[in-house]
Amino acid sequence: MPVRPALAAAAGAVLFLLAVPASPAGADPYESVTVDPLGRIAEDGTVTLSGTYRCTGGTGPVFVSSSVGQSSPSVRHGIGGTRAVCDGVEHVWENTGKTTPGALEPGAARVEATLMELSLQGGLPLPRFHATGQQDITLTQA
Repeated sequence: MPVRPALAAAAGAVLFLLAVPASPAGADPYESVTVDPLGRIAEDGTVTLSGTYRCTGGTGPVFVSSSVGQSSPSVRHGIGGTRAVCDGVEHVWENTGKTTPGALEPGAARVEATLMELSLQGGLPLPRFHATGQQDITLTQA
């Protein structure tokens, strides 16, 4: 293979790896985040999601973030963030956020939760993913 196509292929592979969300594959196997099968939605668009998490070794601030989607897999709504404690013990998280009224409705939904730490590297806060989870849930009227 000539050098130029080989370099282009290598650069493409690096860009692909940078574009793919960081995987918690290197994370401690005891780290996890779960999503409860029921969430709540109020008439004003306020959504409450919950679950559990466990992490170890956090040296910077760690958060549980969540997002929810319904009819379109490409449209997600961020639902709050909770500060996490990485002490190896299982904890409960609950995030609440307000969406545009009518954007979500009671019924089936898909939730993604991420346990992420902000680690300083070279003076910049960069994400370090401890765990991620996805769950099909049911949004119930609050």
